[in-house]
Amino acid sequence: MRADRLVAIVLSLQIHGQRTAGQLAEELESSERTIRRDLDALSGAGVPVYAQRGRGGGWALAGGHRIDLSGLTSTEARSLVLAAAGVPGQDDVDAALRKVLAALPAVLRDQVVAARARVHVDRSGWGPHHPGHVPGDDRDTEGTLDRLRHALERGVQVDLYYARPGQEPSWRRVHPHGLVLKRGTWYLVGTAASGLRTYRVARVEGLQVTDEPATTPAGFDLHATWEATQREFATLRPSAEVTAELLVEAAVWPRLSAGLGAWWDLADLGVETDGRRRVQLRVPTAAHAAAELVGFGDSVEVRSPPEVRAHLATLGRRLVARYSTPPADPVRPP
Repeated sequence: MRADRLVAIVLSLQIHGQRTAGQLAEELESSERTIRRDLDALSGAGVPVYAQRGRGGGWALAGGHRIDLSGLTSTEARSLVLAAAGVPGQDDVDAALRKVLAALPAVLRDQVVAARARVHVDRSGWGPHHPGHVPGDDRDTEGTLDRLRHALERGVQVDLYYARPGQEPSWRRVHPHGLVLKRGTWYLVGTAASGLRTYRVARVEGLQVTDEPATTPAGFDLHATWEATQREFATLRPSAEVTAELLVEAAVWPRLSAGLGAWWDLADLGVETDGRRRVQLRVPTAAHAAAELVGFGDSVEVRSPPEVRAHLATLGRRLVARYSTPPADPVRPP
């Protein structure tokens, strides 16, 4: 169980002082990817784990401090690890976190409290019909996250080379305020010249940390700001009127679930005998479904409805017409 593994990670760090993700994975008979997600979950729940980069680096408890887990009651310990695992409704987690923080030296405790204020874990779904957890974006964001955390700790501005969907990437100067983890995907909340914005970390194609001080609005609360952003998003998000039934090749399932599952209702109906995964996708229109799926080529088969298949066939004919013949030489001026 994941709760047992989270406790085992903390105990291993206490015993050994520092461990790499590979060492923890071997010790706990898990994958490095799973261990890294567990460490992020522990950090989001307030357990002061941190990564030391470079040769001979690894994961450790902040300041080399040893947390005395015997100071927790059994229900508090259970609540703490289940909260880190993403299980809602853990009534004793606040009491458990207070004891963890109380075990830290005063200076380090202040740093941990400040760090917690800059990270928010949102365990809710994107809408009332959302099927639940979908794996996060597979793109490697670890280096970007580390630099963003560093910028938040230093209180400095960052330059992001960022690409919104359907647009070319461009540079923008941002005052970072905090990071949010929602359903396996990280977001940066910050203020740019255009105002308060949310940036999906996986879409950051370049990052430069500046020496210019960042300004945070007076009384800024990351949790409250994120909740307000989600309410605004819900009012703008079109309702899902079309349900497409898909057969998805195993190789593209992680990318599809990460990309489409972050925005639309995506239900995993299990694996068929041929190894493909049967999926239901709810989107506003048939044309929207076709536009979302065309980039996956023949790795995704739409079984229904026929309107989505028709839109995909139209897109396919247009692509064939455009690319079946070589482009004409450009007309050069005399």
